[in-house]
Formats: sequence, structure tokens, C-alpha cells
Amino acid sequence: MIELIWQGILIGIGATVLMDIWALVLHFVYQQPKPNWAPAGRWFRHLAKGKVFHDSIATAEPYRHELALGWIGHYAVGILYGVILVLIMGPDWMRSPTFLPAWVLGIVTIGAGWFLMQPGMGLGWAASKAPNPKKVRLLNFVAHTVFALGLYATALLIR
Repeated sequence: MIELIWQGILIGIGATVLMDIWALVLHFVYQQPKPNWAPAGRWFRHLAKGKVFHDSIATAEPYRHELALGWIGHYAVGILYGVILVLIMGPDWMRSPTFLPAWVLGIVTIGAGWFLMQPGMGLGWAASKAPNPKKVRLLNFVAHTVFALGLYATALLIR
């Protein structure tokens, strides 16, 4: 069990790194803004105080280390998803990983962003209050598919 948890931690880190590399590719090739994890850090800080939903995270009380907390939270969530995947799939999957379970989890995890984090930060359900919600949703879908590829690829590397 402990070995599975360690494998899940590594898989979650690998997948999150690949997702971050994808964000850099989008930035340098398509001039998409780089991810700014400071608002997420502010949200995580308020979440720890029991406040989940904000009209706008930008108007919530700032936190001095919110950028660092945002990055830590981003990786902690990725690690959590990696651990969940290996605990659900078990040692047999780790011996012979397949993409489909990783992709299903990657797609399911979009729900946390659409129905918890985005409305929590004031963007509405599935970014409905964003300037271009369809674009945000498409980018979320692609990013979480890349995350799933990272789960699978890292599992292949460490098996």
C-alpha cells in the first residue's frame, strides 16, 4: 500500500509537470497568458478559513504568499489525483498501465474546477462568467487530457 501511495505521488507530480509544460507551449506558440496561480492561492487561503465562494477572488482579502500557495495547491491537487488513480486501479495497473483509466480520471477532475474552484473564485459554474466561457472549457478539457497523458506516461516510466 505504501509503495502504491509513493507511486501515486510520483505519477501526480509527473502529470502536473506535463500540464505546466503544456501551458508554456500554449504561451510561447499561441500567446496564451501563462497560468497565474496567485488567485488560486488566495482562494486556497480563504478555503482554509471556511470561505468557499466569492463574488470575485480579486476583491477578497489578499494573502502575502498567495502565489507560492497557489503553486503548492496546484501540485498538491495533482499529487492527490495521482494517488487516487493508483489506489483505485491497484498494483496490476501499475505493472501494466493503460491510458483509458488515466484519461477518465483526467476528465472527471475537470468537474472540481468547473463546479468548485471556478465558481468559488467568482467565475461561475464552468467559467460561465468568464469573458469567453467556451474557450475556457475547451482549454480545461485539453489541459486535463494532457494531465491524463502525464499520469499514464509517468506510470509507464516508473513501473
